[in-house]
Amino acid sequence: MREAVDAGATLLTGGKRDGASYAPTVLTGVPADVTLSCEEVFGPVLTVRKVDGEAEAFAAVNDSKYGLQAGVFTHDLQTAFRAHRALEVGGVVVGDVPSYRADQMPYGGAKQSGVGREGVRFAMEDYTYERVMVLTGLAL
Repeated sequence: MREAVDAGATLLTGGKRDGASYAPTVLTGVPADVTLSCEEVFGPVLTVRKVDGEAEAFAAVNDSKYGLQAGVFTHDLQTAFRAHRALEVGGVVVGDVPSYRADQMPYGGAKQSGVGREGVRFAMEDYTYERVMVLTGLAL
């Protein structure tokens, strides 16, 4: 966060650490080459970037080596479907933040965001040890 501000970003709120907690933080004007723009941030940090239309917004999301999930706020179903087709992410959440998840849904990223998926089916696979037994030449 400090690197982004030193490089010209504007801190609108937050940016303070209190022990193990970090205050919800919002920044604008974050340069594309700082860590906050180039790496995944797991914390209450939001960067706001103004774009000129839907195509530029989708391109900005895809211009990353990461792609966990995306939140798209729209009432237009066609926009929602275009986002789902265009965005290179593990999931598109329409009308909510990208951290939304339910236990029964597959949750995970694309590109360099995570490894595999989470969810009931995937947990069952993780805890299952598949084995084979072959019996030949036995009268059953």
